[in-house]
Amino acid sequence: MAIAASIKNSLASSSMIRKMFEEGMQLKKQYGADKVFDFSLGNPDIEPPPVFHELFVKLANEDEKGSHGYMPNAGYANVREAIAKKVSAEQNVKTDGSCIVMACGAAGALNSVFKTICNPGDEVIVSRPFFMEYRHYTANHQAKLIEADAKDDFDLDIEAISKALNQRTAAVIINSPNNPTGKIYTAKTLASLADALNAHGKKTGRFPYLVSDEPYREIAYSAEVPPVLSCYNESIIVSSYSKSLSLPGERIGFVAVNPDITSKEDLVNGIIFSTRILGFVNAPALMQRIVGHLAENPQAKVDVSIYKRRRNAFMKILDDAGIKYAAPEGAFYLFCKAPKDGDDIKFVEHLKKYLILGVPGSGFGKSGWLRFAYCVDEKIINASAEAFKEAMKNW
Repeated sequence: MAIAASIKNSLASSSMIRKMFEEGMQLKKQYGADKVFDFSLGNPDIEPPPVFHELFVKLANEDEKGSHGYMPNAGYANVREAIAKKVSAEQNVKTDGSCIVMACGAAGALNSVFKTICNPGDEVIVSRPFFMEYRHYTANHQAKLIEADAKDDFDLDIEAISKALNQRTAAVIINSPNNPTGKIYTAKTLASLADALNAHGKKTGRFPYLVSDEPYREIAYSAEVPPVLSCYNESIIVSSYSKSLSLPGERIGFVAVNPDITSKEDLVNGIIFSTRILGFVNAPALMQRIVGHLAENPQAKVDVSIYKRRRNAFMKILDDAGIKYAAPEGAFYLFCKAPKDGDDIKFVEHLKKYLILGVPGSGFGKSGWLRFAYCVDEKIINASAEAFKEAMKNW
């Protein structure tokens, strides 16, 4: 029996990030891990903060009766309330646990949201470049991802997004700080986007949801990440603790729905129902209890200064090698311009000869660029300097 055509087609164009990561593993076996400069995968190498480990051990040792059993599909009530307080402070709204659904990471959250809001044939607009998995998340629910070009500085192009809006538009998805560019959208940009969505809704009767994917919110270098929920009523936040607590493998995140959103009860119940029938059932019990405890603890986050130091070191290496890039305002990626003929795939293949691994921008919807993830040991970043110079010398 053949596998489904949609899966077969997807496998043929599967994630370039994972492809490069797997090639990196083979190269490390061949040459040694310290000789390979692997900047392919956004997999945080910084350990979770000590307070996480302390709480993990404490709660695991308590092992109260029923602590590993099912809870409501939306998550523990006390955890949802704790997350709501955090969201209220960050988003400048007053919300409560009824607007929160715990999720299996931001990926689980996005799939549950798209399952709830998308009819077959609906469209979701995204600014290009974007996290490549969005294509699959929308396709999972018979919707189509519509790509609108960003401005030259990678800010949202509101005019381009407005032109893409139509009766089939279920949502616009944004990601700030952005993967792969590190761009943070300003309050002014978000207000302009909200104006465009409101104008479209008044004209057509369908107000698109604004879905903000925010796993990098707490990794911002010089400016705070402006709130989304307080600028547009039909807004939804999805987030995770993969980056802010360095817990990508634990798959813990949440959905936060605007308390003033239309048909709030139906929407939240739909997301809860989708969480169940998509097979997630509920977010992991132990991780829920941990992030609930940590939600209001200011020490419960990674040290952003480490990523800033790495960013600065990497930018100097690229400067010295003559590689141009967009200076990131947050997250832990450098989005770089492919030199001379601008073929990102050829340039990535060329870099592999010098044991440097990056990801072609084509996979993010932006050919002619490539992404380096600097969530790696500083020794690797610093040791890559000569390899970059040699690669550029021989390009």
